[in-house]
Amino acid sequence: MEETSKPSLFSNKYFYGKAIIFGVLTLVLALWGQQDNFPVILVCFGLLFLQYFEVFKHVQPEGITRFLWLGIALRIILIFVFPKLSDDIYRFVWDGRLILNGINPFDYLPSKIIEDGMNIDGLTPELYAQLNSPKYFSIYPPLAQAVYLLGTWLSPNNIAGSAIVMKVVLVGFEVGNFWIITKLLRLLKRPVKLVLLYALNPLVVFEVAGNLHFEGVMLFFVLLSVYWLMRKRYLWSAIAMALAISTKLLPLLFLFFFIGRLGWKRSITYFGAMGLVLAALFFPMINGVFASHFGDSLGLYFQNFEFNSSIVNVLAFLGSFRTDEYLIPVIGPLMAAVTFWWILKTALFEKQYTPESLFRNMLFAISLYLALTATVHPWYVILPLGLSLFTDFRYPVLWSGLIVLSYIKYSAWGDSWNGVAVGIEYLLVYGYGYWEWRRWGSTN
Repeated sequence: MEETSKPSLFSNKYFYGKAIIFGVLTLVLALWGQQDNFPVILVCFGLLFLQYFEVFKHVQPEGITRFLWLGIALRIILIFVFPKLSDDIYRFVWDGRLILNGINPFDYLPSKIIEDGMNIDGLTPELYAQLNSPKYFSIYPPLAQAVYLLGTWLSPNNIAGSAIVMKVVLVGFEVGNFWIITKLLRLLKRPVKLVLLYALNPLVVFEVAGNLHFEGVMLFFVLLSVYWLMRKRYLWSAIAMALAISTKLLPLLFLFFFIGRLGWKRSITYFGAMGLVLAALFFPMINGVFASHFGDSLGLYFQNFEFNSSIVNVLAFLGSFRTDEYLIPVIGPLMAAVTFWWILKTALFEKQYTPESLFRNMLFAISLYLALTATVHPWYVILPLGLSLFTDFRYPVLWSGLIVLSYIKYSAWGDSWNGVAVGIEYLLVYGYGYWEWRRWGSTN
């Protein structure tokens, strides 16, 4: 009797009940979950993750498609709600309006445009006041900039309208992620239900469709590149990887792992094609000051900002007992060197060139990078989460739930409890990750 009653668990009544719960919690968080309203963030995310884990634990094959549609519906809901957990949208609109006026977004600091009284349509003091980094040049690659341009072109005078256009694009790529994750899972003969770990993940839903972060676009092109690599469609793989890098620069971390799988001769052709595509994409923005301005902003970002870091923060704290200097600018580059050394060593001494080992190495590379960097925003976990679906490691799923604790920094309790929240987050994530590493082994 128990076996025959199981399918009824995923009857229409059960599914619609879960859909209502997900929908209500999503709306409450979207409408009232401002950065400084940590109780709403904590409660809503907590309840959403409980539903997320419960559905994944019990879902049967016949229920997967329904819950994928639910994942799409939740994202569509958020298209029409203005971002509240992030203020990056204002810089997106600023850059888009610059391009719309025929100006390279890497040419001028926002502060210089305002201070010099440059009369540029749409770049108002009111918009400038909303920018979170007005004294830094843009750090967004060309494919992201193209989406900003599209949003401001279709809605030139309305920030909310521009946000809606950009969100439609991002949700379209999220549907693409459902498709490519499912194809890869089937190709690797892994359970298709694993796609729900991405599709229904509350952090993914809110940070991509809600807060307009481009990690979902980057993930799509990374996975598409690996898919084409597995199918031996090397030119298409190179193009997809170039598109991933032109969305976010992080996929550069993975390129060494491709060499052994391609062989040196084919690698030359592969990276040559990828380089040509990247050159074509970056070409409209390249001028005499592009490299210095883009590089300066990246360097300042990684050396001067600190948010939700773990090892870097601990090292800086320990170092503060010996010096009064701010040590992040010193520690940051050293940690980047450690990440590069590990990636190079792993790529050089890798013995098995399987798709599984590629996903595992990419997962460990991005995880190490995030462990050793000074700034880890919640949406950064989306890439390791997506990669983990093709391995046996699930610590990124736990991390995606715990990283919302970092939003306490923006609340009234931030000064007192931020260290405690971050400590809890990383003790649990690193502890579970270590347990998984001992269980599955570093070469599983």
